[in-house]
Amino acid sequence: MATQDFLVELGTEELPPKALKPLSDAFTQGIAKGLEVAGIEFGKVEAFAAPRRLAVRIRDLADAQPDKPVEKRGPAVKAAFDDAGNPTRALTGFATSLGVTPDQLDTLETDKGAWVVYRTVEQGKPTVELLPELVDQSLAALPIPKRMRWGAHRTEFVRPVHWVIMLFGNKVIDTPIMGLKPGNKTRGHRFHCPKKLIVPTPSDYEVVLKQEGYVLADFAERRAQIRAGVAELAESEAGGKAVIDEELLDEVTALNEWPVPLMGRFEDRFLEVPAEALISSMKEHQKYFHVVGADGAMLPLFITVANIESKDPAQVISGNEKVIRPRLSDAAFFYETDRKSRLEDRIDRLKPIVFQEKLGSIYDKSVRVAALASKIAAAIDSDPALAERAAMLAKTDLVTEMVLEFTDLQGIMGQYYAANDGEADDVAKALNEQYMPRFAGDDLPTTATGCAVAIADRLDSLVGLFGINQPPSGTRDPFALRRASLGVLRIIIERELPLDLQTCCEWAAENFTVLTEPDTASTVVDYMLERFRAHYDELGIGAEVYLAVHARRPTRPLDFDRRVKAVEAFRQLPEAQALASANKRVSNILTKQGGDHIGETVDTSLLQDSAEQRLAEQVEQQAGKVVPLFEQGDYASALRSLASLREPVDSFFDEVMVMAEDDATRNNRLALLNRLRNLFLRVADISLLPSAG
Repeated sequence: MATQDFLVELGTEELPPKALKPLSDAFTQGIAKGLEVAGIEFGKVEAFAAPRRLAVRIRDLADAQPDKPVEKRGPAVKAAFDDAGNPTRALTGFATSLGVTPDQLDTLETDKGAWVVYRTVEQGKPTVELLPELVDQSLAALPIPKRMRWGAHRTEFVRPVHWVIMLFGNKVIDTPIMGLKPGNKTRGHRFHCPKKLIVPTPSDYEVVLKQEGYVLADFAERRAQIRAGVAELAESEAGGKAVIDEELLDEVTALNEWPVPLMGRFEDRFLEVPAEALISSMKEHQKYFHVVGADGAMLPLFITVANIESKDPAQVISGNEKVIRPRLSDAAFFYETDRKSRLEDRIDRLKPIVFQEKLGSIYDKSVRVAALASKIAAAIDSDPALAERAAMLAKTDLVTEMVLEFTDLQGIMGQYYAANDGEADDVAKALNEQYMPRFAGDDLPTTATGCAVAIADRLDSLVGLFGINQPPSGTRDPFALRRASLGVLRIIIERELPLDLQTCCEWAAENFTVLTEPDTASTVVDYMLERFRAHYDELGIGAEVYLAVHARRPTRPLDFDRRVKAVEAFRQLPEAQALASANKRVSNILTKQGGDHIGETVDTSLLQDSAEQRLAEQVEQQAGKVVPLFEQGDYASALRSLASLREPVDSFFDEVMVMAEDDATRNNRLALLNRLRNLFLRVADISLLPSAG
């Protein structure tokens, strides 16, 4: 089958920079999926995205769908012909529905008899006939929260569309798209090349735009060029290093078609303002990259990326310097003003700010968190007074001028202001560390005080919201309780804190008077333990390992984690599957015979067979070895030791009848099995692991 390259380009007004890459990815994937569904073969798929265009190129696209054999079964042969061999109404009706005569039908022999069947070949449609609909479907499915109309058009898109290219080889597919008739002309850079450019074939697309139109259409190429240009400029002009934030790099890439990095300068006096405030001002408002010296300290420089190759770059730089100066002046003014008032004097200003209608104000939350943080600090051998102080000050920077202007600086400015007020170092650090981890993989609090406040703040929200029956539902999680849960688990595990979630949640619940849900603490603990499942899945640990540990419901996260890792290691041992099978068998037997009512005291005088005597002896020996290991939390060593029970357990089941007729013998054997099972249950329910056979 013949193939051609295909190109579609949508030319628009400037697209939202943060949406450009997601729109491009979705557009590309939509077309590729449409081709797959249509059964059309194709080669490499290439995406292009720039501020004023979305484009997709498909290499080696087949010029038609493959022909498809079609078989339709009709009536049974017995019902298709009468005794004289003439077609019945059933057969003529079937043939008429297909537009054929009975003599054009075949017979299909099956195990259940013979059937009349119609066989034909459905010819594949030409690709050029299918492409417009595939493009339309992909555009309609783009993730656009709010579409707009323009002019007299009834079509809708994220921004007005001004031109469309649809090329199959060198032929234009001129079926209207977005209300426009496609052609083979694109447009260059708005200033460098404000004219139409002919694209002869799909292969010429990015070459024409780059060489004639001053447009780098490939997002990845443009991004790499900006990264390299910004880094080189910082080093060559200032001997420094540009700090390149990946999200900012994506946004700058989406803002420029012909990127030209330029370096500007600001007054040294602004360096007295915390670097985070300067960075936030430059990054959020102006999309500038900041520069640091060899010592990591911020330099009075910034790098902007212009979307134009100016004949007088000094003028462009000067313009940017004029724009950034008032921004930095504002930051300096806020910083100077905020330091005139102590954080503790702002506590009462938290009273009018509502945290949640039923749970009160931010002030009310601060009081609760302070009480809880104090108890948590004591439990981790930290200073309760420091934790309580930090929690009371934790949200006060929300009412500072700096944070009101730059909300992403909450916590960060709190630390600066607390240090300025002369607060203890741990208290000042905790004001920033309370928000850690802010996202998956983020840093954790480094101080015990920071850990206590971070955990207390999250648990207060969890217990409070669950307690008034406002847990997360589906994709709705306005208070980010899922993230809060994972944050608590990470802090406790990675900082190796000996905290019990049940105890901590009960402490949190004691601080509320408005909770309406019964046993809120246990509900929250169950919810948090469920979050472990996704956590271990990301680490490559199977769900069965998590479920085996979860069945025992250990409520100390550090203990839970040690058990999971021990069971995962045990699962790799050659004895694991056989012992999992044995535990499953033991569990079934004990459940049928009364479960919890069976004791585990074994009377050695009632042991008759050598196999049960040997198992009892081995179980006792193992109990002596592993119980101290369990108490130390060394589950991995304990399970390795218990793996030696495989052979005596197998022999027991091969040679011993558990359900003996004699009551005393039977009950003694059940007690032995219960003792065996309870040793494993000190770690996890091993019966839930994959078993042999």
